[in-house]
Amino acid sequence: MDFIFGVQETGGSSHHDEVFERITHPALRRVIDVVLVFSGFAMGFVMLAGAGANLEQQFGLPAWAGSALCAVLVILTAFLDFDRIMKVIGVFTPMIIVAITILTIYSLATPHPSVAELNTAATQVTPALPNLWLSTINYFALCVVNGIAMAFVLGGSVLRIGGTIIALVIGADALCLYLNVDRVWDVNVPALEIARSTHPAFAFVYTLIIFALIYNTVFSLFYSTARRFSGGQTTRMRIVLVGVVAVGYAASLMGFKKLIGGMYPIIGWLGVALLVVLAVGWLRERSAVLREENLRRKLIRVLVRKHADDLEYTDEHRAQARTLAQASVVDGTELRCEADSIAEQIADTQDDAAAYAREALPVDEALVEQAIEADRANG
Repeated sequence: MDFIFGVQETGGSSHHDEVFERITHPALRRVIDVVLVFSGFAMGFVMLAGAGANLEQQFGLPAWAGSALCAVLVILTAFLDFDRIMKVIGVFTPMIIVAITILTIYSLATPHPSVAELNTAATQVTPALPNLWLSTINYFALCVVNGIAMAFVLGGSVLRIGGTIIALVIGADALCLYLNVDRVWDVNVPALEIARSTHPAFAFVYTLIIFALIYNTVFSLFYSTARRFSGGQTTRMRIVLVGVVAVGYAASLMGFKKLIGGMYPIIGWLGVALLVVLAVGWLRERSAVLREENLRRKLIRVLVRKHADDLEYTDEHRAQARTLAQASVVDGTELRCEADSIAEQIADTQDDAAAYAREALPVDEALVEQAIEADRANG
């Protein structure tokens, strides 16, 4: 997301509670805080159990050992600097996109039962909820409630997120599972079972990718939970994280299937309630959100000139970039660095960077004028 409710004043929020403090009543904010902390922790230990189930299904490793390995990696990651953490989190996304694409093509290209037979096989799966639409809404809300806490921590600095790519990957994964539901409906990790039918080497690689993505998810969830109770202190955050991981590991020993069946619907309904709050906050702050989004995109377009060989980047453009960065509600220096990095990528990869840079976007002129006056006052 380009901007989260327009509530940060300097820099990104250090945890989700700072965001809800600005858009909800104090009593409701406390309830939401509890929901997010509980949901993040619960999903975290469910994923720890999934890490164990993944390695057990492929390698025969005891589930407790696989979960323990994931827990240790999460703790070790917390002792890296933040830039390294972000690189660790981001490196696995291209891998899973390629892997799911391969699985989907394989599932479409190989013989599979008819739609009627697949529907019959699907009825063997015990649904989390009795209604399809309720199940869909519940799962969507579950994904939101477990992604939103980390998004609030990162959202102040992240300028673009590929929501369309995420939707396509999830859709392809769902199609792949449906085409193979007759033989994977009762296994712990269905996609891994499909990968095993393609080629042993691919199954080995896919197992490692799944484990890496589970580790990625567990770290994100437990990290945002630890940030909530760290008071902005890195040392304290690491201590809290170790404690959260230890308790989560103990909870994960209940078993992956049992945890999914019991915890997912609960977290999903909590997510539905959170979505209502977010929708109200969006409606209240919509104009500020759109203004900030346009401002940041305009900043990127100005900075593309700095890196494009066939464009000039004059003192006037430099002043305009500084003005736009200062007009943002987040820290101008950090925002400009982030925008400069994205602009460089655009200039290096886009065929017509000049046309991109010249494309006009509406920017709140009054807000820019205020920034100009502040810039002049500060010399």
